[in-house]
Amino acid sequence: MTFAWPLFLLALAVVPLVLAYALWVDKRRAKYAVAFTNLDVLASVADKGGVRWRRWVPLVLLLLALMCAATALARPRGETWVPDDNATVVMLVDTSGSMRARDVEPTRLDAASSAMRSFLDRLPKRFHVGLVEFSSVPDVLAEPTRDRQLVRDAITYLTPDAGTAIGDGLDIATRLAQSTLAREGAKRGQDGKLPAAIVLLSDGAQNRGTLRPQQAAEKARAAGIRVFTVALGTQKGVVRFGFGPFGQTIPVPPDPATMRLIARTTGARTYTANNAERLEAVYQQLGSSIGRRRETRDISSWFLAGAAALLAASVGSARFLTAPLP
Repeated sequence: MTFAWPLFLLALAVVPLVLAYALWVDKRRAKYAVAFTNLDVLASVADKGGVRWRRWVPLVLLLLALMCAATALARPRGETWVPDDNATVVMLVDTSGSMRARDVEPTRLDAASSAMRSFLDRLPKRFHVGLVEFSSVPDVLAEPTRDRQLVRDAITYLTPDAGTAIGDGLDIATRLAQSTLAREGAKRGQDGKLPAAIVLLSDGAQNRGTLRPQQAAEKARAAGIRVFTVALGTQKGVVRFGFGPFGQTIPVPPDPATMRLIARTTGARTYTANNAERLEAVYQQLGSSIGRRRETRDISSWFLAGAAALLAASVGSARFLTAPLP
């Protein structure tokens, strides 16, 4: 926390002065009570030991109110998370053949589709959202839009296909986000980032495409776009092709190392999900956090509100605890 007018912090000196005055008054009150020789009269003016602490509650609250008010005078500034008005989010999902695997029930792709719908529910309505799928080649299913139903309808068209071209899919998603932000006139923030993010979900290693994942991640970083990644599936995941004796079972473990590399390169976070519940939780968390940025703002109003609340509490406690302010 920083202060626009730090010299006004000198106003905090009033707090120990008020405390010293209160202690001086309390000491005089004690001397006044000792001057009585009539015990009945003394009992009527002296505090009972069991409730003596109550007299100090209003004072403590008053001192805290003064501290908040004095701090507000110095115009404190703090970093807070604020939403980006022109944020664009592109959901990038793997639709390779391995998404048929049932180690994540009912299938990896069905679990991913359900999680993406929950993600749409969490994301602020003013954000643009697009959908890109990739198997052997990438395909834009929904241009970034505020029309959530359009994106929901696009999710229903996701079907497992062939290979895994992570790099090409990420490159398309990056360019899609850039073009959308250019139309909106969005610019990079102080951190060099665009108000955009890509949420990449994949369940395997790249085996198709022309652009390597590392290269695509570097292009996203240069564009100022973070790529949050999710590695879906378990090490025991398999898919079966063919029937009867002609069938073939192929292991399809996820590739969290590649997902981690992409996220780290672009300054984002990576997640792993080995069941539908975990995947749902990851997308819900992303929906609540993506599209926000840290900004330094004047927070003096917070301290003024605190001072008002504490002052009211001080007056109220003095009344209800039957203890006048010293």
